[in-house]
Amino acid sequence: MERNEKSRIALGSVLAAIFLTGLKLVVGLATNSLGILSEAAHSGLDLVAALMTLFAVKISDRPADDTHHYGHAKIEGFSAFLEVLLLLLTCGYIIYEAMERIAGKSAHVEVNIYSFGVMAISIIVDISRSRALYRVARKHKSQALEADALHFSSDIWSSAVVILGLVAYRFFGFSVADSIAALMVAILVIIVSIRLSVRTINVLLDKAPAGVQQRIEEALSRMQGMERLDSLRIRSAGAKVFVDMRLTLDGGLSFTEAHRIASLVEQQVSEIVPGADALVHVNPSRERSSRTLPKEEISDILSEHADLFVGYHDLNIVRHQGNYLVTMHLLMGADSRLEEAHKVCDHLERDIKQRIPGATVNIHIEPARPAGKPRS
Repeated sequence: MERNEKSRIALGSVLAAIFLTGLKLVVGLATNSLGILSEAAHSGLDLVAALMTLFAVKISDRPADDTHHYGHAKIEGFSAFLEVLLLLLTCGYIIYEAMERIAGKSAHVEVNIYSFGVMAISIIVDISRSRALYRVARKHKSQALEADALHFSSDIWSSAVVILGLVAYRFFGFSVADSIAALMVAILVIIVSIRLSVRTINVLLDKAPAGVQQRIEEALSRMQGMERLDSLRIRSAGAKVFVDMRLTLDGGLSFTEAHRIASLVEQQVSEIVPGADALVHVNPSRERSSRTLPKEEISDILSEHADLFVGYHDLNIVRHQGNYLVTMHLLMGADSRLEEAHKVCDHLERDIKQRIPGATVNIHIEPARPAGKPRS
């Protein structure tokens, strides 16, 4: 439905541009008004732009394939870039012809009801098309439709300028008013072209959307278990935003915990940029890998105090929410007193927490089995 709506609104722009171009051209030639002829040329370029937009929206919605892994959405940016070139070429011709007339080139302009009528009709059509295009462009985040809407909205102002020029020529005898109006139209079109070209070039050069990087970095700074953000790259193609990053996590994290953090990061990115395609790559911290692992540290502690107990089994170390959870079963002599066993546990727990700050230690005490007797 999204693709059909975008194609339908783009086709409507093509039909509107055909109607306005033909109408302005006929009236402009009949009245010899450079202002109206410049508007006809402007609408003619709008027709070309609308055709390019129609082609672009049909192509851009195609899914990714074997040769276009990120989809086809950038065709909209390329289409907008070509529209800019066409607009600038037209402006060059209009400025040249207007300066020729202002310098003294004779040109009689006939201003009549048709002159004003065609421009009034143009403004009505342009208002209708620009509103419809902006609405669908914002709804589907379409750069091509937004560029087309910009064309039609600029026509509103340029048509108003032409009407002022015709009024000055017809009622006040200002002979160069029509040419000055044409110059103002060209200047307006150049301004629109520059605005459009900057945005188009930013898209084609993969400029990151404004403010997105800062918001993602701020969200990641509050993430537990993450040591640093190594790289963050953001690019947009049409309505789609692609985010890929490399994170360094605590080397002692389990695979499950690392996966949980990566999934949480993807969720954070989706909240900041709805619909974003996020790719998160995680690396273990080199600082953690260069240190003695927690299990080895605890084994060293147990070896140092081996004379205080008979043995141990089921030593488990789990990384959870930035800290370690240590559990084990400690074997005490069958004739050991309970008070003595608790003192040994307290001693071991204190040493483990000194080596691993923030760790939670749970030690279960069991009596050692007599030699040769199986454990029940």
